[in-house]
Amino acid sequence: MMQRILLACLVLGLWSPISLAAARKPNVLLICVDDLRPELNCYGVDYIQSPNIDRLAAKGRVFTRHYVQAPTCGASRFTLLTGRYGGTNNGALFQRASKLKSNKDAVPPSMPAWFRQHGYTTVSVGKVSHHPGGRGGRDWDDDAQPEMPHSWDRHLLPAGAWQHPRGWMHGLANGEIRMKAGDMDVLQALEGPDSIYPDGVAVDEALKQLDQLAADGDKPFFLAVGILRPHLPFGAPAKYLKPYLDAKLPPTPHPGKPAGKTTWHGSGEFMKYNRWGKNPNSDAEFALKVRRYYAACVTYADAQVGRVMAQLKKSGAADNTIVVLWGDHGWHLGEHAVWGKHTLFEESLRSPLIVVHPGIKQPGQSSRAIVETLDVFPTLCDLAGLPMPKFAQGVSLRPMLNDPSRKGHPAVSYKGGAQTVRTDSHRLILHGNGFAELYDHTSRARETKNVADAQPAVVKELSAWLQTRMGK
Repeated sequence: MMQRILLACLVLGLWSPISLAAARKPNVLLICVDDLRPELNCYGVDYIQSPNIDRLAAKGRVFTRHYVQAPTCGASRFTLLTGRYGGTNNGALFQRASKLKSNKDAVPPSMPAWFRQHGYTTVSVGKVSHHPGGRGGRDWDDDAQPEMPHSWDRHLLPAGAWQHPRGWMHGLANGEIRMKAGDMDVLQALEGPDSIYPDGVAVDEALKQLDQLAADGDKPFFLAVGILRPHLPFGAPAKYLKPYLDAKLPPTPHPGKPAGKTTWHGSGEFMKYNRWGKNPNSDAEFALKVRRYYAACVTYADAQVGRVMAQLKKSGAADNTIVVLWGDHGWHLGEHAVWGKHTLFEESLRSPLIVVHPGIKQPGQSSRAIVETLDVFPTLCDLAGLPMPKFAQGVSLRPMLNDPSRKGHPAVSYKGGAQTVRTDSHRLILHGNGFAELYDHTSRARETKNVADAQPAVVKELSAWLQTRMGK
């Protein structure tokens, strides 16, 4: 219909060059998946069933070495949504909102605000910023406490049976809300449709919003859809667990607790749930069970991606839409004896990034370039033809989208008390007291042996680079 209207307006001379240019701007569909490590078939994990994300990957560019800025949800999403380095905790976006309130001109616009300023309708559904629906307050539903002021035309989270966004965030089947983590099972798989778990109801709303946005041919849209699973607790409809009950999973690499000073932790977020007295670090059968349930949650999340992509195609907007699928950080499944994120090891920091855009060259080819979440904002501006935000601290990934063999750049990440830089050959972790961990990725030991004492020149070089990059 829109094409016919455009054609008629052109024939009648009613369409100005300015409005025609606006009509041709590509839409943006940003899909954020929580706690998703590269546990996908398109990333070479052959026992995982992820057909929808795999189809998306076949149309675009898979970045196999994408690293987030922080191994925690809120801080990682801060960088995605602002294009800048930020705080290290889950309150990073609320802290930014507080600064905006006191001095709006001192804070650069967010990514959705930038697109909004340039003629886009911006909508968020699900967990895109740290709080699903993007509000503060006791139950995360207080309109007076926006997490990202001036950013979204609509910032939505239908909580369904989970009552409110806080309940939805840690919900299990049929409206079960986490009151006390120790009373909530860490694993669950009940019979029923997708809607018995939180993502089902949120994605229903995302489909409605997508239809509404696609029907408005006057403005391009920026739609962000946040998928909760595989976030803890690991709960998904039973049909997604069944393929893994008898699946053969590969052994967990380097499952031992690392020696010496590292960013290792005791998996507190995982361990606080009801585990029936079992510890996956000492119970191999339970560890395997946890991995199977995580896989089920990945396939459930993949099904939600499939629903969104099917609706995009049905809407008629697919051919003029840039699609980005992004994981907010990785997740240890027993590597280094960790079950969770929050470390500065590879497993916490490496996550999926897939970019699809009209006219991409060599679709389906993977890129081994090291890239960062910091690069998503400038990349989307570049692909959409928007002015490049000078305040964004990353770079456009268009060179890798045009040529998957192009090299990348070092990736910086951080958490409280430590920073890290990942290069093609090494990872340096520099602690606040000056202690250094150096891991040589050209060796078989990789991140199981600290070689800082054996390679002091590399430590010195990377430390200087890191301190310069972070403005110290």
